[in-house]
Amino acid sequence: MTNEELILERLDRIEAQLAPISSTAGSISELREDLIPLSGQAFRLLIRELEDVESGFQLEDLMALLKRFLRSINHIIFTLEQLENIVDFVTTIEPLLKSAVPQVINYLDDLEQRGVLRIITSMLDVRAKIAAAYSPEDVDQIGDGAVVALGLAKRLADPKAAEFMEKLAALPSKVDLANAKPVGPFGMLGALGSKQAREGLGVLMELTKAMGELKNGGSSAAARESEPIA
Repeated sequence: MTNEELILERLDRIEAQLAPISSTAGSISELREDLIPLSGQAFRLLIRELEDVESGFQLEDLMALLKRFLRSINHIIFTLEQLENIVDFVTTIEPLLKSAVPQVINYLDDLEQRGVLRIITSMLDVRAKIAAAYSPEDVDQIGDGAVVALGLAKRLADPKAAEFMEKLAALPSKVDLANAKPVGPFGMLGALGSKQAREGLGVLMELTKAMGELKNGGSSAAARESEPIA
């Protein structure tokens, strides 16, 4: 093979290698020609949008923000780590919340059906009315009275006291005031012939003895017990 043939063969190989490059360059040139009008429109649009923030934004502000971001990079990393922990925590308790929330809703609905929530609301309203009508000193006095009332309620919890109060409450229904007539001494003696009157007088005597303890706060009973028997 002569030198001319070798040169021609090499030129053919070079041309074959340059053909894809030429094709790519042509494609890039066509893409550039297509993008030039779009880039011009995008640039004009960007300018119009930046005009709205021109008065409140300066390039120096962007640089200050960038420096602040770089100085706070450790804080940002810590915040992201904590955010990951929160996400893990929420992911862990999500199944519990799915089962607990309906139970809480059902419980609150049951309280609403039984009127418990309305009672709580009414109690809060009562407390607001008390606070509006009475001073703190008055409320303290009311509290002292409530303590005394609770002590009386505790005494009434005794079975004998409860039985006595029940019988005492039933007395008005057994008394006929329309048939009550004046009674003199002889009438009282005649009334004592009735068994009920004698039993009533016995009850009255027991009450009289018990009421005698009111004078000394119950000390008279102890004094009677300490008296020698004749």
